[in-house]
Amino acid sequence: MGLLSNSLLALLVTAGLVVAGEQCSPETTAFRKDWRALNAHERTEYIEAVWCLRRQPAHLPNNEYPGVRDRLDDFVATHINYTTAIHANALLLPWHRHFTYLWETALREECGYKGYVPYWNWPATTNLTEDPLFDGSPTSISGNGAYDPNEKPRCDPPYGCEAPGTGGGCVTSGPFKDFEVHLGPFNNSHAGPHATLPESAWDYNPRCLKRSFNQPILDRTNNEAAMKRLLDAPDMDGFLDVMDPSDKSHIGTHGAGHRTIGKDMTDVYSSPQDPAFMLHHAMIDRMWTLWQERDIDNRRNALNGTDVMYNPASAPLVTLDHVLNFGCLDRPRTVREVMDTRGHDYCYSYH
Repeated sequence: MGLLSNSLLALLVTAGLVVAGEQCSPETTAFRKDWRALNAHERTEYIEAVWCLRRQPAHLPNNEYPGVRDRLDDFVATHINYTTAIHANALLLPWHRHFTYLWETALREECGYKGYVPYWNWPATTNLTEDPLFDGSPTSISGNGAYDPNEKPRCDPPYGCEAPGTGGGCVTSGPFKDFEVHLGPFNNSHAGPHATLPESAWDYNPRCLKRSFNQPILDRTNNEAAMKRLLDAPDMDGFLDVMDPSDKSHIGTHGAGHRTIGKDMTDVYSSPQDPAFMLHHAMIDRMWTLWQERDIDNRRNALNGTDVMYNPASAPLVTLDHVLNFGCLDRPRTVREVMDTRGHDYCYSYH
């Protein structure tokens, strides 16, 4: 028996005759793929769908959000609004899982995209400028930024300083070389447990997309050994220690992926402006999903941490009943609703 129509399924769910997620079966599960596994036509379809969102009108009101100019900016603004509640804590994984799903749904329902969000395979990317995802070809998501000799090393007190990347300027090749970003930039040093957005948060600030590839960060932090440590982690505390340690004792694979791309991807608030963001977070979700599936009974609902950045001791621990907010993108969701990729609204996994 095939999938129920969306309208019939909604009626049955409302009537209590079927539990959301029960329509998911091995035959109907969608699989998200490595970008490298997509053919040229599939890659082009994804690229065109991203540009389609750029052409769709925003749902957020322009008089309140003057910098939000299109549907893609709705996603950026939503991420900005909730940044300090969804990073370096228990909500990084569940919130971004649903955020990526909402992006995928918008591509499919609003732009006619037939596929699913692909992922960026970190350890397979041994040379960023030659990788099919970033080589600057027409079937990539564009390449590096122009070289900026004045780009400074990035210094964070807990981690020390990193050498600058190999770009720093505007992206110069590929389908997104003329791609504008509209919001920010934000000062990452202001991001913290009780940070508030600046008055200029929603100003319209059009400029080019910038990147600065840094292969050594990827090689050091997002390698095969790190993937093994993620999958072998005995509990969520161990998994997050590799993925995104809230104590800032070291950089995790989440942060390292952002820094590998550089510039706009390193803005903790507005990084969804770079088309690489969703593929990076699809890989994060992939590793979490694979970890869960190794022991689904014990790991499906595993959580660790609070809903406050860096998990201060005074903040209460997150539970499955904690409510996640997505602004104009979706209704509020409980954490329970987003923990199983084959439950509730979801029916997907990863190759």
